[in-house]
Amino acid sequence: MKKANLDLYTDYLLSTFGSATATGLSAMVEGEVSHDRITRFLSEQDYTSKDLWQQVKTTVRMIERDDGVLIFDDTIQEKAWTDESELMCWHFDHCSGRNVKGINLLNAL
Repeated sequence: MKKANLDLYTDYLLSTFGSATATGLSAMVEGEVSHDRITRFLSEQDYTSKDLWQQVKTTVRMIERDDGVLIFDDTIQEKAWTDESELMCWHFDHCSGRNVKGINLLNAL
């Protein structure tokens, strides 16, 4: 995995507010990286949890402690008036006890 491409792509995903696209990334860096380069990078392989672990293992090992925990929690950002899409769809909201239209987010702490 090319570290520079991965760092650039993950930074882009974290900072973009709209649809994340290779063309959008290229535009954000004012053409310094072509959208084809990003598309080729993402198409090189099917990334798995093993690839993720290889990327984060060093950091995890630096900060891990016997009493440490990793917490995952999901939340829904309700967007009742936004058109449905792959991102904007229906989810069961356990807090309100009903289905709501919105974005389902996964938080890790």
